[in-house]
Amino acid sequence: MIRPLLFTLISIVFFACGSDTSGESQEAGMEQFSEDQEFKDSHEEPKEIEFEGIGEMFEFNTSDGNTGKAYRLMPEEPANRFLFVIHEWWGLNDYVKMESERLFKELDNTIVLALDMYDGKVATTRDEAGEYMQSVTEERANAIIDGALAYAGKDGQVATIGWCFGGGWSLRTSIAAADRGAGCVMYYGMPVENAANLEPLEADILGIFATEDEWINRDVVNKFEALCAATGKDLNVNWYSADHAFANPSQPSYNEEAAQKANAKALAFLKSHLGIE
Repeated sequence: MIRPLLFTLISIVFFACGSDTSGESQEAGMEQFSEDQEFKDSHEEPKEIEFEGIGEMFEFNTSDGNTGKAYRLMPEEPANRFLFVIHEWWGLNDYVKMESERLFKELDNTIVLALDMYDGKVATTRDEAGEYMQSVTEERANAIIDGALAYAGKDGQVATIGWCFGGGWSLRTSIAAADRGAGCVMYYGMPVENAANLEPLEADILGIFATEDEWINRDVVNKFEALCAATGKDLNVNWYSADHAFANPSQPSYNEEAAQKANAKALAFLKSHLGIE
């Protein structure tokens, strides 16, 4: 009887903290830092890179009656394994496409979709990135995710990965995938705080965090660990001696040693949970 009681009590606490007064289930993600000048200044504007990808931009129907876009990489053989990649606050730029291709080459017979959560907008300045991230609505983001899940089909196994803004939405995408969720990787993204919102999640979570991160810090992660423990979710937390955005080679906070270790762990996690030998 102790565990159900604990779950109920913590559910009440997290629901109270995570919900607004209107009773809606929205929670603040990385969008809350859109106008934080220190957060903006910690990100260097991405340098242009020469990128000629092997994938293609792909359109799919979204649940709000519109269309969404993704950078799609298709294996030669039919597949029901999917990896959804969620971009950082800059948008679906060439760095994210390049990372998607790295993962695609490592994951045998897996369809990779790098979702465009900004509907075609890609930021090249900090102010643009903050504006685009702040403009994301839960309704539109969920419609894009629902459309991608519909494309994957009822038999699709869906793993997710994302960084910063995308780290939080990687978790939310795996929650939406429910029993189709194969595994969730979130790099320094804002987790959910509401037990009711976390309840549909069936995928295991690999959390990758930075000890020097002022925003997704130990307090944030410790609360998420407590929530996962209370709700019976499998969360594997990994800390690296680095700063926020340490895995992005276009940023001054890039830490090659930490990034390589984290990326290797993420790849091993994805292979294991997608059933790839």
